[in-house]
Amino acid sequence: MKELLKLLRFGSKSALWAAIINTVLGIIKTGAYLITGNVAMFAEMMHSFGDAANQFFVFIGSALSKKEPTERFPGGFGRVVNLVLLGAVLIVAILAYETIIEGIHHIQTAVHSEDWFWLNMGVLGVAIVLESFVLYKAMKEVTENLPKEQIKGLKIIPASYKHVNKAKPATKLVFLEDNVAVGGAIIAALAIVIATYTPWHSATGYASVIIGLALILVVGRIFLDNAAGALGAADVKMQARMGAKILLHPKIHDIQDLNVITEGDSLHVELRVEVEANMTVKEADEIRDYLEAKIVEQVPNVTDIIIEFDQLDDIKHWISSPDDTSK
Repeated sequence: MKELLKLLRFGSKSALWAAIINTVLGIIKTGAYLITGNVAMFAEMMHSFGDAANQFFVFIGSALSKKEPTERFPGGFGRVVNLVLLGAVLIVAILAYETIIEGIHHIQTAVHSEDWFWLNMGVLGVAIVLESFVLYKAMKEVTENLPKEQIKGLKIIPASYKHVNKAKPATKLVFLEDNVAVGGAIIAALAIVIATYTPWHSATGYASVIIGLALILVVGRIFLDNAAGALGAADVKMQARMGAKILLHPKIHDIQDLNVITEGDSLHVELRVEVEANMTVKEADEIRDYLEAKIVEQVPNVTDIIIEFDQLDDIKHWISSPDDTSK
């Protein structure tokens, strides 16, 4: 238990904030739905509870992934977060299905109602504010490694969307889910206005379907990303950039093999380079220190680095790619 409590300190902060806020919003929206019976509020209620459960598991998974390797699991626990996220998306998928079905039912049976308009709008207004706060927290985590001048003020918004693919799995999930949450609350509010003041009384049903479909898109994206992470996908772009930096050393003539593999929130690096056959142990140690420093410079979240040396064979192994940023 003590070890678990220590690990929780390293869990995704944005996921924890999202879980707490979505639980509060889920309770508020449940009360509003029970009073008003509004189907758009039902969709938002399901969305909030789904996000809360999902993000709580994400927080736990991201914390457990920081556990040190053991004798039984020498490779560490980095991929635990990917496995947890694969399970978490099932919750969102089920809630998305229920949201779509309820929306379709309302489209078929919609009736005009002006009751509880301001209650619905007030709850959704609070939801937009709180979800925007969580989204901002996720944006800060996405851009945490960028220079401050690139994320100053409103610059953080385009920067976060530009770099979201490089974010940690847990942060990426929170970022994507809260984009849907903010957008869904806005859509639900617009639908309530339309259903109340126009003849299109089924607007809230269509809003529910749209929110459900958006959740399914998030499920698909997160599933594909974390399935690759659980299998140990290679970061090809990072390999290209890293290879370019490594070959800048005058005593490294070629790279026989370079793998940068995702391990949950971190990366694992395996490298084999070619050097002169008469190199001394001291020179090899100096090169190893240089390579480790360069790799950590490129990948701050690297967990371990395996470096091997081989003698020069006059065969070109490393081919520069379009991602080679040394040119």
